[in-house]
This record gives sequence, structure tokens and C-alpha cells, in this order.
Amino acid sequence: MKTIKDILYKVSVEGVLGTTSNTVSGIYFDSRDVKLDSLYVAQKGELLDGHDFISQAIDNGAKTIVCEEFPIVLVDGIVYVLVLNSSEALGTIASNFYDNPSEKMILVGVTGTNGKTTIATLLYELFLREGFMTGLLSTVKIAYGYKKFENYHTTPDAVTLNKYLHKMLDAGVSHCFMEVSSHGIDQNRIKGLVFSGGIFSNLSHDHLDYHQNFKTYRDVKKLFFDSLPKTAFALVNLDDKNGKYMLQNSVAKKYTYAIKQHADFKAQTLECDFTGMLLKIQSFEVWTTLVGNFNAQNLLSVYAAADLLGLSSLSILKGISELKNVEGRFYVFQSENNITVVIDYAHTPDALFNVLSTINIIRTRNENLITVVGCGGNRDQEKRPMMGEKAVLLSDKVIFTSDNPRDEDPAIIIEDMIKGVPPEHYKKTIKVILREEAIIMAGQLAKPGDIVLIAGKGHEQYQEIKGKRNHFSDLEIAKNYFLNKD
Repeated sequence: MKTIKDILYKVSVEGVLGTTSNTVSGIYFDSRDVKLDSLYVAQKGELLDGHDFISQAIDNGAKTIVCEEFPIVLVDGIVYVLVLNSSEALGTIASNFYDNPSEKMILVGVTGTNGKTTIATLLYELFLREGFMTGLLSTVKIAYGYKKFENYHTTPDAVTLNKYLHKMLDAGVSHCFMEVSSHGIDQNRIKGLVFSGGIFSNLSHDHLDYHQNFKTYRDVKKLFFDSLPKTAFALVNLDDKNGKYMLQNSVAKKYTYAIKQHADFKAQTLECDFTGMLLKIQSFEVWTTLVGNFNAQNLLSVYAAADLLGLSSLSILKGISELKNVEGRFYVFQSENNITVVIDYAHTPDALFNVLSTINIIRTRNENLITVVGCGGNRDQEKRPMMGEKAVLLSDKVIFTSDNPRDEDPAIIIEDMIKGVPPEHYKKTIKVILREEAIIMAGQLAKPGDIVLIAGKGHEQYQEIKGKRNHFSDLEIAKNYFLNKD
């Protein structure tokens, strides 16, 4: 246990009522989770204000309250700490409570619209293969060594982050790679963490339901690079026009990678099919089972980051040649009657375009490309017609279906997607609300030699409907149907 004074180190404190010599047993920001002798941080959220639950936190055992305004009624024996921004304070408090674990390891953050999971996971796998005790904080999972834990947020809350980083440190982790989402940056979840490096993949239309406009979304991403210390590296993709922008105010050591532009780290695709591709990275050739230009960029960033972290070129290339696709990212299998099935997480217009473009580069055009795709509910509605347009322009047949409809009517979501379909392409579309039925219909329409893309959910093992997460796996359903199809 630590004293209040210890965990307030580097926090901008406006005032204190009570003694800071008391000890704290834990840190909480949800009053329902509060335990005896703990500290409760009252945050102002989008829907709820944590200040309204201070009394509940005290009833549950909190002895210290961190808040942006003192409550009208003060309880004897409770220490109140006044701060300007509770969410900023929470990040620093959590880091201090868990002994600032990020300062004692090499922590590399990966941000961007697409590619975060792939880059972070491949770096994790690469460094594990090289014998390093390595950690991963990603959309798909939290892991260290070969221990794996489920994760439901791209960037977890500050307490969870520091708790796992502390566990990793105790387990001997020397390197950790984590996804840094725009929500995580904006909500100060990474506040208090010390990064040894930052990687920018790309930026395209996403999360505008939260950020309101693209400029705000871009500027939030940039804040991550602005906050990197001088000792860290900032590695950005110059093939994305926002790459240079990310570096403008960064004091970190600046490096670039690109396929199309001149950069510090370069690559090109020499050969590509559904089994993999031959890449030239710097002056070296390497075969990988990953597919597509977007994965060539991902692997180039992995090579560059590993190089900056001190691995030899030979070790990196050997590792790249052995790396497998990240779960739910361009996962390919073939049915008994030679139908190629691709399952991918693509849930943004740019990601869907990249996956479909890759398939169209590889295919012979003597077959049909059937795409199953939907859009999530309670999320950025502007991207729905864009997704619909990308799907029909790059496919021979599109089945619009549910993704995670959440609290919305899936039929309305599908109609929003249809709005982006040019009238001359209407005949290429089918609407099937139930996702499992849509996948089966794609199989019924497909003939030997055809290609079926199932896009949007990738690795996810659930479908979220009306506040409930029901078990659902695109991969399970697709394999069950296609591998049993005569």
C-alpha cells in the first residue's frame, strides 16, 4: 500500500482537505467497484458524472476522493483532493500506485486508423521469437510471455493498463507493444505512461461519431507524438499524407517508412498471391505468409521498429518469414470445392478498400468475388454509405448484413449503407439481416473457384445486440459451412 502523498506525485493538485499520510489500498473510478480504504477518482464523462457517485464510493469504503469540485457535504475522516482534470490525474495516480512500470521497460505505442493490432502483435511475436520476455496490449488480447487475457477495449483504462504493466514487470517483461487508440489518448488513459517509441500507421475515416470531424480526430492522434520524450523514437508512414504532420511538434527522434515515398525505411512487393508475398525490405528479400500492400506497410513498420530497438537485420527478416497472420486479419482458407474464403476485420472504408483491392490484384477475373459486410450500430454513421460504395464497386456481389447493431435497427443500418451504392449497381446487392444467414447465402451463391470475403468482425467472438453480447464467430460459422460443403 502507498500513501496518498506518494501517489499524488506529479499530479497538479489544487487543494487538499485532510492528511496525505494515510495509505491507499487501491484505485477506482467506478463507485460500484470501490473497496475498503481505497481512493476514488470522480471523472466527468459523456453520459455520467462521477461526482454524483462520491457518496456511494464512500459508503463502499473509499477513504480518499479525487475530484474537480469538492462535494457540498464533507464526510469526517475522508481526504478530499481537488484537481483540475480528474481523468489526467487518474493516469498519473495509477502509474504511481503501480510503481510507474512503464519507466522500467521498453514500451512502444502504435496508433493510426488501421494496422494497429497487426503491427503491435507482430512486434510482440517477433520479440518473443528472439528470446525476449515480451508484453502485448491490443484489441485482440493482453498477453505477456505466453499468458493471454481477454481485452474489450483497444486501449484499456489507466488503472487496468498500469496493473497489467506492473504484472508484466514482475514477470520479467523487457519490451511491451501496445495499441494507442484515439479514445485512449483523448480520455487520458495513457497519461503517466512513459513511451520508448511511437509508430503511426495511417489515418482515414473512423470514430467521427466521437471526434465530430476529421481534423479533431487527426489532432488527437498527433497529441501522442507531441508527448513522446526526447529519448523515444517517432516512426511514421510517409505514404499517408498525415505522417509528416504527426512529427511537427515531436521532440522524439524522427524516422520514416514508406513504399511509395522516399523514406528512412523502404519496401516493395515483388510477388503476391493468397499464400503470401515476396517483399524487398531495404536491400533484402523476404517471403511472408501475410498478403496485401497494407500488410507490406505493416511489416515494413515492424522491420523499422525492430531495427530501431536494436535487432539485427538477419534476425528481423528471419522472424518476418516465420510470422503468421494476426487473428481475424486477412485469414484465408479454401473449401473442399475450391472456394477461397477471406475473413477480415475491415470495418472502415479505407480498410475495406485495401482488402478488396488486394483480392482484386490477386484474382484472375474468371471467378466471382462475393462480399459479406455490415456496419456497427451507435457508431460513425457517415462511413456507412462509403462502406457500401467501396463494397459494390470492388465486388461482383455484395450481401449487406448486420455487424454489431448494438441499440440500432440493423435494417436501418443496412439502408444507410445502400445509400452509397450507385443505382447501376443495385442489382449486385442483397440484404440479409441475420449475419449467419448472410454468410451461408454467400456460400450458396459461390461456385468452385469463387472468392468470398466476410468483412467487419474478424477476430471478434461476439455480436452485440441491445446491450447483450451473444457468442458469434465469423470464422466458426464460415468453416462449419464451407468445409462441410460438397
